[in-house]
Amino acid sequence: MDGLPEDVALGLNTFVASAKQALGPDLVSLVLFGSAAEGRMRATSDVNLLVVLAAFDAARIDALREPLRLAHATIRLEAMFVTEAELSEAAEAFAVKFADIRARHKVIAGKDVAASIAPSRAAMVTRLRQILLNYILRTRERYVLTSLREEQLAAVVADSAGPLRAAAEIMLQLEGRPAPSPKEALETCARELDATRWQQPLAMLSDAREDGALPPGAGAKVVLELVALAGALRERASRLER
Repeated sequence: MDGLPEDVALGLNTFVASAKQALGPDLVSLVLFGSAAEGRMRATSDVNLLVVLAAFDAARIDALREPLRLAHATIRLEAMFVTEAELSEAAEAFAVKFADIRARHKVIAGKDVAASIAPSRAAMVTRLRQILLNYILRTRERYVLTSLREEQLAAVVADSAGPLRAAAEIMLQLEGRPAPSPKEALETCARELDATRWQQPLAMLSDAREDGALPPGAGAKVVLELVALAGALRERASRLER
């Protein structure tokens, strides 16, 4: 597949072939989304796949267990299984994720169900604030658990990229100012909140995501600054409700 590393493309093609064979007429659509759909994968990136079904039939799904386990282990495939009848409700319940799927996706089998996904603005704002609060609470816990181990903090920082960048991208979309990429969206929001404060933490976030490491002694401060940035983004999101 265009834009994917050779091993990822091979693993994904193998899984897609298995899905088509196992699911048969129950397969409505396979939609690649996120960084893999954009051709912007990094070494730590997951391969995100939306599997849309006419029905969740256990007999057919069971035939896909081993192919999914293999793809999960080899190319970090993360598959979301949803029936076509559940799509609208799922889009409201997980508005930010489905808005991201609509914005960044590639259909690799079946029809383009993502084009019809339209979460309401109210649901997107509510979910945006939930994602940021969840990130804050979860990252505080991870800070307490890992801050005595510098090497573990790099993973906490790297894992911050997904929720923070996705939140910033949706924020700018809701403000009518879409950014070219989630990374640029987060940089824009951080710069608008404070011209200089978060430049270094965001640079280290990119380094941790690329290399899995941080400069000695930097991890704890970067984690706490990213939590503070999430708090500022959450406050900004609250103004979208007015």
